Amino acid sequence: MNNTRRQFLTDTGAGFGALACAHLLANDAQATPRTLENGLHHPAKVKRVVQLFMNGGASPMDTFDPKPALTKLHGQKFDPGGGQKVESVTGSPGFKVLKSPFAFKQHGQCGRWVSSVFPRVAGVVDDLTFLMSMVSKSNVHGLASYMQNTGFTMPGFPCMGAWISYALGRISDELPAFVVMPDAKGLPYNNQGNFTAGFLPAQHQGTLVKASAPNPIAHLHPPRDANFITPQGEQAGRSLLDQLNRDHAARHPGDSRLEARMASYELAARMQLSAPSLFDLKGESAATRQLYGLDDKVTGDFGRRCLLARRMLERGVRFVQVWSGPGGPANNWDNHGNIHKELPYIANQVDRPIAALIRDLKARGMLEDTLVVWTTEFGRMPFSQGTAGRDHNGGTFVTWLAGGGLKPGVAFGQSDEWGWKAVEPIWCYDLHATILHLMGIDHTRLTFRHNGIDRRLTDVHGHVLYDVLA
Repeated sequence: MNNTRRQFLTDTGAGFGALACAHLLANDAQATPRTLENGLHHPAKVKRVVQLFMNGGASPMDTFDPKPALTKLHGQKFDPGGGQKVESVTGSPGFKVLKSPFAFKQHGQCGRWVSSVFPRVAGVVDDLTFLMSMVSKSNVHGLASYMQNTGFTMPGFPCMGAWISYALGRISDELPAFVVMPDAKGLPYNNQGNFTAGFLPAQHQGTLVKASAPNPIAHLHPPRDANFITPQGEQAGRSLLDQLNRDHAARHPGDSRLEARMASYELAARMQLSAPSLFDLKGESAATRQLYGLDDKVTGDFGRRCLLARRMLERGVRFVQVWSGPGGPANNWDNHGNIHKELPYIANQVDRPIAALIRDLKARGMLEDTLVVWTTEFGRMPFSQGTAGRDHNGGTFVTWLAGGGLKPGVAFGQSDEWGWKAVEPIWCYDLHATILHLMGIDHTRLTFRHNGIDRRLTDVHGHVLYDVLA
């Protein structure tokens, strides 16, 4: 984009509606990958996904994976035997075994063990499918977060939401295929790198929505003081921009950024009509507000985002990602200092809204073709950091799923007796392959040619977890 065109866009000051170029976008925005030209690879069980990402590394032995051995060995030096080397990431001198300070109980007909930090999620365990031994290649937040989102520890690769958008396109003409709602306290580690389209066409990157902000979608409408914008001016602007876009596209035929920008403007023009009603929760009942905890200062932010996720799924958004916790050393799931205090603080924010989302989707009949994914980037160590914290551990952690095509109330995979390493490792590649499979996509056949390589979300790895499929 040259300086003249940039200056024109700046000077017009118009809203996205003034930038729409519909006739240029009729087919490009919904271009189907060559791997899916003849439709889905197989019948889909799921048509939409909501991913709940616990940023910072949720502790498995303090949430969903109880370890009696830690209680028995509490305070002793951690020794897995066999001469195995024990290491920590940010410093855990002494490697003293740390028991969980939280009581575990069995819940539901399935008898799943859940700690006291998740009393409401415990009430819906019969609808959940647990993956008990997820693993990561890295104990570093940024790298592990990239891996869980993109399948690679390096930046520059498309995230799962972008791949799904690329493969299946939009359900609705009025809303994006892929929406991201970060924590109100800030973006996660890697910032927007977690939501990137990477080398896929740029239009498939996540649309960032700040649910608690006065204007959840930035620049959706022109400034209130822009009274110089008139219908006649908008028409003239569209005509001129049309010509500028044509000229630029002709000079740079291999650059997807202009196409993505044009597509986003066209979509935003339609969203000017649909988005206000989407974010207006006045029509929701008092019972729904109470269910999600919207009027509680602890659960209000995450509850609002979970409710908005449900409303987005209803209206045709295909993939919604909701984050808990910002990046940084505090106010998230990165419980280095004091697991007794830090974990209940963050878990209390999400427990009620997550259970509400499961119950709400089920009551509306939406859980039958919706997939809910609860995950994090890695787990925590079975020994203490300081006196009461836990360090990073990519050796094992828990993810759970709920929704269409799954066996509810079951668990797959196993960690060792301490929650240190996975006995039956489940990689992000397996999780991604399974999610794509539920959406009717063979992960080995969803490819994009980049720098001479047919790239995949699952790289050269991944197996569908048929044991958890119905």
